[in-house]
Amino acid sequence: MSKIDRRDAAFIPLKETSLNRETWRVFQIMAEFVDGFEQLSQIKPSVSIFGSARTSKDDADYKLAEEIALLLSDAGFSIVSGGGPGIMEAANKGGQAGRSDSIGLNIELPKEQNPNTYQDISLSFKHFFSRKVMFVKYATAYVVMPGGFGTLDEFAEILTLVQTGKTRKIPIILVGSDFWSGLIDWFKNTLVKAGTIASGDLNLIQIIDEPKAIVDAIFDHYEHRCFEPSAEEHEKMLDL
Repeated sequence: MSKIDRRDAAFIPLKETSLNRETWRVFQIMAEFVDGFEQLSQIKPSVSIFGSARTSKDDADYKLAEEIALLLSDAGFSIVSGGGPGIMEAANKGGQAGRSDSIGLNIELPKEQNPNTYQDISLSFKHFFSRKVMFVKYATAYVVMPGGFGTLDEFAEILTLVQTGKTRKIPIILVGSDFWSGLIDWFKNTLVKAGTIASGDLNLIQIIDEPKAIVDAIFDHYEHRCFEPSAEEHEKMLDL
């Protein structure tokens, strides 16, 4: 056997093993979607709340997230968080203390992601992308507290989906004027000026610091429409 033949033969088992693993991974992904759809289809309306996993329990942002979640829960919104510590825990804690469901969409990570104990419904995901779909699909609004890369990722995700028309327009509320003002200024002074976004895209974002005002803003958005997606919006969201 030539050197080339030996080399090719040596790689065949590895290729086959890799392909088999990737094929079975497709079924794992399908299972995550099916489980998510089945468990979350009854939680409407809901609000997805995001923020740092590193926020301590005695931090003002933790207490603020808990208060916001409690008000939203008592107003009839199920609370959805990433299921971990920090702001996610505060959101689930406030949601569970209210009259609506508290949901955690947990992600398996090497560190920082330990499920909090305030979840009425707890789902676990291995894949970020399937978890993201669950955050968006059933969300009536997004409330974004101060956070890091993960929070920015979810914030950018919903902005992109709404901007491109891949999902319906929902309230996207940033909490913490001091924290977010630099990013919004950069959007205005760099992205808009460079033409990479339109000035009207900034209207997709609200910055609100008062918990009651956040609840009011969500109800104002739906004053003349249903919390549920219209038939046209539902059809659009099938392609998320």
